[in-house]
Amino acid sequence: MPIMNIIQSLNHTLHSAFAKDQRLITFGEDVGYFGGVFRVTAGLQKEFGEERCFDTPLCEQGIVGAAIGMAQHGLKPICEIQFADYIFPAYDQIVNELAKMRYRTANQYSAPVIIRAPYGGGIHGGHYHSQSPEAQFLHTPGLFVVVVSSPYDAKGLLLSAIQSNDPVLFLEPKRIYRSLKQEVPLEDYFIPFGQASVERIGNDITLIGWGAQHHQNMEAAQQLADEKQADVEVINLRTLNPLDIATIANSVQKTGRCVIAHEAPITQGFGAEIATQLIEKCFFDLKAPVRRCCGWDTPFPNAWENEYLPDAYRVKTAILETLKM
Repeated sequence: MPIMNIIQSLNHTLHSAFAKDQRLITFGEDVGYFGGVFRVTAGLQKEFGEERCFDTPLCEQGIVGAAIGMAQHGLKPICEIQFADYIFPAYDQIVNELAKMRYRTANQYSAPVIIRAPYGGGIHGGHYHSQSPEAQFLHTPGLFVVVVSSPYDAKGLLLSAIQSNDPVLFLEPKRIYRSLKQEVPLEDYFIPFGQASVERIGNDITLIGWGAQHHQNMEAAQQLADEKQADVEVINLRTLNPLDIATIANSVQKTGRCVIAHEAPITQGFGAEIATQLIEKCFFDLKAPVRRCCGWDTPFPNAWENEYLPDAYRVKTAILETLKM
């Protein structure tokens, strides 16, 4: 199997899927001739033509609005928002039109649209190129929310998104776009939505994350194991909606303790929802309160980015403090 990073895995998947399904079309800012600001769509326009891969004006609401119309006429749009920070001009189209298409038409129409968006920090992009807005879309029924964390997952989740007849927000952590490499099969495979991955087995505490944060969590767990301070079970969610609460609850019922880590600000971040569900399902199994280790309640900084992001040291500290309770 070839070794790929996340960009190469996504690009390979798009080329393969476009060759098999003539309904697929992709568009966004600079995705055509240039191949995307991060090069995810490189070569698609040359191979499949400008009708299936083309550039758009700087108009996010127009990008998503056009995708909705295309989906109603039999196409399978994969549109790109160049940075997740700029998705908000399209918020009304996503929340009130795209996600509610089945409901408002009494199941007569669906909206099989994929919205790809690089998200998160780690590249010193400042407050307009580093945010993690996933929680603001998880309050929207009818919208799948996927967050990739590896080249292998990127392909399997994107192929599942392409198969879906409902809209998918597909978030790609740019911090690990190129830094993480992994074997990726050339043949098609599918990772089902709502199926978290237990990446490390442990007995003392459950550690939950997604996207680039998952790798900080794995580093923290390994350091604690090397130091013989804790045996940490690490869960990578992969999809936030649907949430695999069964896998999380089973782990917490075993360990009795839980830390949730994510890049987004702590207040009303998705970690709060997970914690609430764990209290509802595992209250009598918990030996300590569920703890969150997250970004701060500030705009995303540039010079102080390393202090903002929950790195392995901060995650370790949260774990050790929880184990003392």
